[in-house]
Amino acid sequence: MTVASDTPGAIVDAKYALIEQIGVGGMGTVWRALVYGAGGFRRTVAVKRLNEAFNDFPEVIEMFVEEARVGALLRHPNIVQIHDFGIDGEGQYYLVTEWVEGLHFGDYQKGFDQPTPWPLITAIAIEVLRALDAAHTARNENGDRAPVLHRDVSPPNILLDVTGIVKLADFGMARAMDRGRITQPNVVKGKLSYLAPELLKGDDATVQSDLFSLGVCLWEALAGQRLFDAATDIQVLAMLRDPRIPLLSVKRPDLPMGLTTAVHRALERDPGRRFDSALEMLELLRGVLRVIPASTSGPVLAASIREVRERLRSRA
Repeated sequence: MTVASDTPGAIVDAKYALIEQIGVGGMGTVWRALVYGAGGFRRTVAVKRLNEAFNDFPEVIEMFVEEARVGALLRHPNIVQIHDFGIDGEGQYYLVTEWVEGLHFGDYQKGFDQPTPWPLITAIAIEVLRALDAAHTARNENGDRAPVLHRDVSPPNILLDVTGIVKLADFGMARAMDRGRITQPNVVKGKLSYLAPELLKGDDATVQSDLFSLGVCLWEALAGQRLFDAATDIQVLAMLRDPRIPLLSVKRPDLPMGLTTAVHRALERDPGRRFDSALEMLELLRGVLRVIPASTSGPVLAASIREVRERLRSRA
C-alpha cells in the first residue's frame, strides 16, 4: 500500500491521488483529488484528512466520525454528498465528498464592484434553505425523525457550482438530535460572527439558530459589509450578545420589502420571533421572486458564477 502524506501527488489509501490543497480548517486539510478506475475512468473528489495532531484526542476523532455519519444520512441535491470514509496507511482518518467546481458564497460577493444582484442572492438563499429543510426534517434508516442542525452556516460553507447548483457543505459541526452531545457543554462551535446570540448563553442549537446564521450571510451579501465586525473576538462577542441590526432598506433602497422583512425576521434576537422552519422562510423568498421579471434560473445563476470566477481570477 502506498503511504500517504500531505503533499501533491501522494496517494491516500491506495485510492485517492492528492492534486491541490484547497483549504486548512480547525480539524483537517481539504484536497482536490482524483480517484481512478478501470478503462481510464477518473473522477474529481474532495478529500478531507484529519490533522495528525488530533490523533490523541478521542473527542475530535468522534466529531470527525460524526461528520461522516451525519453526511451519509443526508441525501439531497443541495447538500454536499459523502462518498467514502476510512483510515489511510498512516492511521489518519479521511473523508471523501463530491467535488463542487466553482466558488463559495463569500468569494461570489467579492466579485461585484457594485451592489450584488439581489434576485440571484435570493435564489441562492432559497437553495440553501432547501438544504436546511432537508437536514432539519431528516429521518434515519428506520424512518424515524432524526433532525440534523448544521451549526456552522457561513459563506465558506455555501458552495456555488459553475453549473448553477448550490450546495451546503461541512456538517462537521452538526449534531444529529438523535445523539448525545459530542462536545463539552457550553463549548461554542462554528464561526464566531455567524453564531446566533442564544448559543453564547449555552443554549442548544435549534432550527432558528441555523436560520439566524443564514440571515447574517444574507445581510452581509446584500449590504456589502460585515454585520458583526470588530478588531477582537471579545468585541464580536459583545456585539452578538446584544445584536443591533442596521436596516437593510437604508443600506439598499432597491431591495423589495419582502426580502428585507425575511432577512430581519431571521435575525430577530428572540428565537421565538424568527421563522418556525426553513421551509417557511423559503416560501416567503419564493414569493419575492415570483413578482419580478428577471430570471433566476439555474443557467442564469451558472453564467453569473462563471463570470465572477473569471473576474476574480483576472484580479489575482
